[in-house]
Amino acid sequence: MYSGAAAAAGPPRRDFISVTLGPEEAVGVGGYNNSKAWRRRSCWRKWKQLSRLQRSVILFLFAFLAVGGVISYTSMGEAWKSITNKSLDEQRTEQEIPGLKLANPAVLPAPQKADANRGDYPELSLQKPPKPPHVRRGPSNLQIKAPRRDRLKTQHDTIRAVEELVEADKVEKTEKSIISWRGAVIEPDQSTEPPSSKIKEPEKPSSVEAEDQKEPVPINERQLAVIEAFRHAWKGYKDFAWGHDELKPLSKSYSEWFGLGLTLIDALDTMWILGLKEEFEEARKWVANDLVFDKNVDVNLFESTIRILGGLLSTYHLSGDSLFLEKAKDIGNRLMPAFKTPSKIPYSDVNIGRGTAHPPRWTSDSTVAEVTSIQLEFRELSRLTGDEKFQKAVDEVMKHVHTLSGKNDGLVPMFINTNSGQFTHLGVYTLGARADSYYEYLLKQWIQGGKKENELLEDYMRAIEGVKKHLLQRSEPKKLAFVGELAHGHFSAKMDHLVCFLPGTLALGAHNGLAADHMKLAEALIETCYQMYAQVETGLSPEIVHFNLHAQKGHKDVEIKPADRHNLLRPETVESLFYMYRFTGDKKYQDWGWEILQNFNRYTRVSTGGYTSINNVQNPSNPEPRDKMESFFLGETLKYMFLLFSDDIDLINLDKYVFNTEAHPLPIWVPA
Repeated sequence: MYSGAAAAAGPPRRDFISVTLGPEEAVGVGGYNNSKAWRRRSCWRKWKQLSRLQRSVILFLFAFLAVGGVISYTSMGEAWKSITNKSLDEQRTEQEIPGLKLANPAVLPAPQKADANRGDYPELSLQKPPKPPHVRRGPSNLQIKAPRRDRLKTQHDTIRAVEELVEADKVEKTEKSIISWRGAVIEPDQSTEPPSSKIKEPEKPSSVEAEDQKEPVPINERQLAVIEAFRHAWKGYKDFAWGHDELKPLSKSYSEWFGLGLTLIDALDTMWILGLKEEFEEARKWVANDLVFDKNVDVNLFESTIRILGGLLSTYHLSGDSLFLEKAKDIGNRLMPAFKTPSKIPYSDVNIGRGTAHPPRWTSDSTVAEVTSIQLEFRELSRLTGDEKFQKAVDEVMKHVHTLSGKNDGLVPMFINTNSGQFTHLGVYTLGARADSYYEYLLKQWIQGGKKENELLEDYMRAIEGVKKHLLQRSEPKKLAFVGELAHGHFSAKMDHLVCFLPGTLALGAHNGLAADHMKLAEALIETCYQMYAQVETGLSPEIVHFNLHAQKGHKDVEIKPADRHNLLRPETVESLFYMYRFTGDKKYQDWGWEILQNFNRYTRVSTGGYTSINNVQNPSNPEPRDKMESFFLGETLKYMFLLFSDDIDLINLDKYVFNTEAHPLPIWVPA
């Protein structure tokens, strides 16, 4: 077949390919040329050989990549701009407030609306929360030893770890001066000069960063019991004493001291911390619309400072609401006439409407505790407003007291004259009324200012040595350690309930690097303060106790005189229990506080609302109610109860806040 077909087609056809070689392309005349011109011609030939569809697909891909690149560049540029701006803002803030910044730049989150209609206290099912793990003392920038809560997220832990590494690097590279005081070795921050009071611009709490937001943690049953107690007390105040200073729950009326709503202002930050949103907003409206300081009334400088000024500053820091700062500036300015004395030691009383000040009617003396326990608040007011006059006035008081004679191994008398500036009534030394918070504020000012003001630390350490030398004794039969009084060389085994602030203060000092034996003394003294409750028939402490120094058959350690057996709902023991639990994690301190709360509910609770102080802690059947609820019951006692029952170290972190003597937390200043 094949041969026949070929024959029919005719003679075979030959195909040829013609190739023309230029002289540079011929073999042996230069070979392959890799020049740019040759590559361009080669690529162009290949491009022309592609079909139209292929060329369209390639062009589309190039266009898509170009558009995607532009979008990515824009997004990254905005993020970089935000980071750069944030860095510039931080640098600008540091320039405006040289050497200082807040240890806690973020305000606390707004309180969540608590469950309504919890019912009365007896209806609560109260059980102990699960025992938290015991946490040992941490590194220098996180020394809280209370149990951690599960809500600390991995991201937060990572950030904290990075911060610790940075801080450790700073410590390693910086030579720090060392202060030694009878066995205590303190490593202060780099500068040993007091913080400058010259501040250019007011400090503002910054908003909470997204990465710092934490999941809310359910509060435990004991904290719920505190919330219920607060609401019951608040109900009585709202129904019968709204806008007035103090509630009289039995007569369903009120009493006035200054006419400035003391209970309401004292309780503002407590409501915020407890998460009582509705109550807080209602109280805020009263502050905005009805709190007026321009009135012809005499107020006590000390009480107005710690309760009103301290409460407003604290609430400003927790909420970030400028209303409270404006009110704080107003009252702060109105209190300044108290410092217009020959000695710069302030008068005890100020007329905030007339702008005049005077000592008490019966003397020209002020109490030492009152003139030396207003510093935290006025110093913070200067830092926030940029007006140095507030800090300058109170710093002059401390510097003057530092130089005075009449001390006994750091212990100070109870009175100081506003004309001469000298101590009076020499020879009487106590850590109770009229002197107590002097010692507390020595330590807390040192902490507030970034541990730089060495005179404050020296006075505090010397005073604690004086306490151990002159005032510390042990009782019989249980050998309880207690702090008595010294009058002209004679020791008295009398101890005010007010002295129970001391265990917490000692523990706070030990937490901040002071002598370890301060913590041992704190543990011994808090046991004594608890026994002042446990050895009494109602389980509530009297105002004053006397300790037996000699064993007597049938006698307890604690003796109570008829004039001293009243209870004013005071916070000092609960305050120290809070510090001890935060720093040790020992659950017994929570249990002791729980006993005290139950006894408050059993013997001081008024059915129609509120709690009342009582006259007789030794008579459970008739404790003789006094018909008065002090403002500090809401401002301090219940606040410390709530914090004591919490295992959250970030709920008012003691490395970021320092409490004033009315339990209002103020931020610690940290070197830049």
